[in-house]
Amino acid sequence: MDNKEEFRNSIGTLDQEGKRAWVYPKKPNGVFYKYRKYVSYFLLLFLLAAPFIKINGNQFLLFNVLERKFNIFGFPFWPQDFYLFVISMIIGVVFIALFTVAFGRIFCGWICPQTIFMEMVFRRIEYAIEGDRGKQIRLDKAPWNKEKIFKKGSKWTIFAIISFLIANVFLAYLISSDELVKYITNGPTSHLGTFIPLLIFTAVFYFVFAWFREQVCIIACPYGRLQGAMLDKKSIVVAYDHNRGERELGRQKFKKNQNRAEEGVGDCIECAQCVQVCPTGIDIRNGTQLECVNCTACIDACDSIMESVDLPKGLIRYASEENIEKKAKFEFTPRLKGYSAVLTILIGFLMGLLLIRSDIEAKVLRLPGQLYEMTKEGKVSNVFTYKLLNKTNVEMDSIHFKINSFDGELKMVKKEYFSIDKGGIAKGTFFIEIEPAQLSDSKNKIEIEVYSKDRIIDRATTNFMGPRTFR
Repeated sequence: MDNKEEFRNSIGTLDQEGKRAWVYPKKPNGVFYKYRKYVSYFLLLFLLAAPFIKINGNQFLLFNVLERKFNIFGFPFWPQDFYLFVISMIIGVVFIALFTVAFGRIFCGWICPQTIFMEMVFRRIEYAIEGDRGKQIRLDKAPWNKEKIFKKGSKWTIFAIISFLIANVFLAYLISSDELVKYITNGPTSHLGTFIPLLIFTAVFYFVFAWFREQVCIIACPYGRLQGAMLDKKSIVVAYDHNRGERELGRQKFKKNQNRAEEGVGDCIECAQCVQVCPTGIDIRNGTQLECVNCTACIDACDSIMESVDLPKGLIRYASEENIEKKAKFEFTPRLKGYSAVLTILIGFLMGLLLIRSDIEAKVLRLPGQLYEMTKEGKVSNVFTYKLLNKTNVEMDSIHFKINSFDGELKMVKKEYFSIDKGGIAKGTFFIEIEPAQLSDSKNKIEIEVYSKDRIIDRATTNFMGPRTFR
């Protein structure tokens, strides 16, 4: 292999002996970093607030797997709606594939919770306590004196507190914010079954953000590998313009009043700022790498240097390989059109399913082990059980049943009219009696309509058993 490609045989966070090479990224600054902060703070605010926002009494986002309760944007969903969840996940995968093909790993640098927490929360605390790159390196090499103990102890304590808060927020997504507040009010000893897992998750978050850090993106996250399989020459990524940066004679240190273009010297002045600012420890000048999370820190660093030496910005920029090689503009390729078409169809299909989704999930079944009976009036009688699930966030009242496919009589075991609380379940039993002359077989399909007042809210189909002689 060419020596220039030797870097691809290892990752930037390991040394030649295979030991951890700690990354000390320089504090980024620039236009892209400013916009990333805006996006990150908005997403952090959304993440922290979403479990505590309620719409019509429903938590804005809830993923209670244990009790099988889910709220998406304030709308309640149940296990019976699992097919909607599956379709949503497929849409998410296709959407990520579309964006990866078009814009590379932009999700990782701008939206991924790992990157946002690491770069915009934990790393900024580290900068505030220990200082920038140089001060952090000197502090780690220094003996354990009072200053180092104080700074490291303060940082680790704050990291642990934030990890505990993050674990509590995630718990609010799982058990609901109301339950979380109740657990906090009652105290941890009253809910040890929840408090101990909470401490475990706190430890996991602390481990990830205090020690594992960028290796989540490099080693653990599969998205970097997915990116490598999906990118092509037309994909827009954070890229180094090697044609301009190298030219015929390659890179050289900056010399005052030098006309680099005429001499055939590249615009890269070997300042290594793009390497020092990278949170995953790579050299973007080596080309697209799976470790690159498209965070744009190298773009800001390079633009700042170019501006200071009076050279054009954009030596590192958002660009495709074709744009750098041939100055080709972004093209909506057939591959992107295909992904977009599939995504549009799936979204339309999901919207259609949501529109026809009923407010009540009704299940009506014949009572197991029971055959038909003949009444004194000579009618055929079957006994049925019903289960109704109220999927709405309001109480459904005046619930009753009607037979649609036969002229028969439906008799409730208890109340003829009843109510179901929001998100509640109603169970019961009723009898249906039908004249034998209406039955064409021993097993007859019968449709039951469910009403709330005068409005049909669902239909259920089941079997009505009768004597074989009435075929």
